Amino acid sequence: MSPQVDEETPLLQEQHHKPERTPLPWFQFTIVLFLQLAEPLTSQVIYPFLPQLIRDIGITQGDETKVGHYVGLLQSLFFLTQAMTVLHWSRISDSIGRKPVILIGLFGLSMSMYCFGLSTTFWGLVFSRSLNGALNGNIGVIKSIMAEMTDATNIAQAYAYMPIAWSTGGVLGPMIGGALARPADQFPQLFGNNDFLKKYPYFLPCAVPATFSAIAWLVTFCFLKETVQAPTFALPKIFRFKSYTGKISPVSEINDVTTEIPDNEKPVPFRKLLNRRVLIAAGNYATLSLVDITFRAIQPLFFSTPLELGGLGLPPSSIGNLLSVFGLLNGVMQIFFFAQLHDYWGSKKTFIMGIASTVPIFICFPILTYLVKSNGCITPLAWMFVGLQIMLSLSISFSYGAIFIYISAASPNRASLGATNGLSQMTVSICRAIGPAASNSLFSLSMRHHYMGGFLVYYVLLSISVLALVAASMLPRQV
Repeated sequence: MSPQVDEETPLLQEQHHKPERTPLPWFQFTIVLFLQLAEPLTSQVIYPFLPQLIRDIGITQGDETKVGHYVGLLQSLFFLTQAMTVLHWSRISDSIGRKPVILIGLFGLSMSMYCFGLSTTFWGLVFSRSLNGALNGNIGVIKSIMAEMTDATNIAQAYAYMPIAWSTGGVLGPMIGGALARPADQFPQLFGNNDFLKKYPYFLPCAVPATFSAIAWLVTFCFLKETVQAPTFALPKIFRFKSYTGKISPVSEINDVTTEIPDNEKPVPFRKLLNRRVLIAAGNYATLSLVDITFRAIQPLFFSTPLELGGLGLPPSSIGNLLSVFGLLNGVMQIFFFAQLHDYWGSKKTFIMGIASTVPIFICFPILTYLVKSNGCITPLAWMFVGLQIMLSLSISFSYGAIFIYISAASPNRASLGATNGLSQMTVSICRAIGPAASNSLFSLSMRHHYMGGFLVYYVLLSISVLALVAASMLPRQV
């Protein structure tokens, strides 16, 4: 007699013997990686030039210590509006399917990035960045697709490849942002007479990811197959998409009417998601994202802060190159080492390793400030600490792969994957909305009022890392 299965039964059961690994559905899997590239491109491209953009629009009125406040606000707006909508998009995808929601998200990314490049006022930037987050629920939906394409034998392998998109975006986004910002100034022979690019000096770097998102929309519409077995809400016939038939059965229809779905294959009520497994996994995903986003937000701001104030005083092009080096190394490490490391250490130890690395990462900031202020320039020793910080930050990405496996395993059933990922992504988006605004504002306050020698922000960040380690200890040893 088979054991009873209900909404409290975890998806990934403990294996008593190691089964043969199921091959990944490479064509569909590659499409998912391709369309996922749109989001890191649109988010990463603005990082190298955002501090300079804030200075150019004049909102700070020349006060360098206020730059961090506005940079943090714009970085947070995307995640704030995403937090308000991502759960709804994910739950909708459980009902109408993943593909329609992804198409809406890609359209939102494209339009909002064109708007961002054409904005010449702070409120224009606020509107386009908010639109970017509100229309985009793809990040949670894509995780649901990945889980539906895989099983317990190959999910770690899938998540090892998943950072390819983020790493590629991490390489190309900052490179595009740093190289193409203010093209009339950087390439006067090519763009010196272009009045449009003089009026909108940041349109060109924004147009590249916006156009890519439009191309990804076409690829998704033409080639991506639906992974929801039988949507419980029937779309008009023109908008219905063929289901993925490798692991998920196709939609069963008789005379264009969807057949009845068993109760244990339907999305569970929202209150059923609020169980211990889901809350612990989602909470750790949120704390990981908080320590990660605060580091990613402060790093380019620290790089661009003048030497006399304790930063490195680097131009956008140099910042873009450094962030691109990280993205390249991150992709290589994830592809070649995550699956092996996860198989050897397990999900919990892999996750904790990444969290623990944030402690020395944050300690590197005050050390760098001391070195540049003592010498009045960036010494070779200072560059060594920059390199050390970048190398240590690579391990943070290992934690993402581990926690995604916990979240997929915690879902009550496959029909609730979208809602589970949406709930997790909502908590993450809230932390990512708070993180950049709070950390960059604290960075500016610490620098302006010289709190604790100007290092108050780093004490706070270290405290968050310790709390994240405490939360990580609550994860179950076995998925």
